[in-house]
Amino acid sequence: MLQRIQSLYLIGAIICSGILPFLFPLWFDENGFPIYFQGDLPISILFGFSALLSILAIMSYKKRQHQFVLCRLNMILNIILLLLFVLYAPKLSGDPYVSKKGIGLVLPLLSIVFLALANIAIQKDEKLVKSSGRLRK
Repeated sequence: MLQRIQSLYLIGAIICSGILPFLFPLWFDENGFPIYFQGDLPISILFGFSALLSILAIMSYKKRQHQFVLCRLNMILNIILLLLFVLYAPKLSGDPYVSKKGIGLVLPLLSIVFLALANIAIQKDEKLVKSSGRLRK
């Protein structure tokens, strides 16, 4: 299970969506106080669900197609999370009270990269299994 490269990529996605949001703020308000993801319920739910989908994808290592679908769903979920960040990001650059954006806004994008790499590795495994199945016949 953990010796496959897609499991390592999925662990990277778990770290990006399950651990790092607690450490890095999404943005800072006009007073300089950090705003974390826990302040908004939809963002909290999406981060938690993204980490859960990555864990389920690791646990379904025997079913590669199921693992592939879970990674795709997780990528769509992270894209929705990015769209929510665009909607919720406070104050555009033309406003007088511009807040600093935190590194937490990049975490879904980093998670998408890990999930895309995991999907590529899953497809390679699937091709390898299909080719070895042809040799057995």
